[in-house]
Amino acid sequence: MQGKPYGEVTRLLGAFSNGEADAERLMELTYRELRKIAAGHLRRERSARSLQTTDLVHEAYLRLVDQAATSWRDRAHFFQVAAHVMRQILIDRARKRYAGKRGGGILQISSGVAL
Repeated sequence: MQGKPYGEVTRLLGAFSNGEADAERLMELTYRELRKIAAGHLRRERSARSLQTTDLVHEAYLRLVDQAATSWRDRAHFFQVAAHVMRQILIDRARKRYAGKRGGGILQISSGVAL
């Protein structure tokens, strides 16, 4: 993304905050950079092998779209928030995975025998 698309992303983000922008066009202009951010996060993750770059980008984008009321300052702010959202997705997945290892959600039943 060089030159004019930078300004267009900022303009679209402003319109998006007001509920007036085309989310599809915004995704077109930001997708390559979002993939770079996601790939960087996944390279640092030991246990994220089941998650692909595209999956992380799409999940993050869905969360970002839900934050339509966010007042985006510019494209840099958008990418900072996107990186944070991606990191949170990976943290949530790790917590969920490790919760299962600690018996997460398993109901323990006592034998009823007094010792």
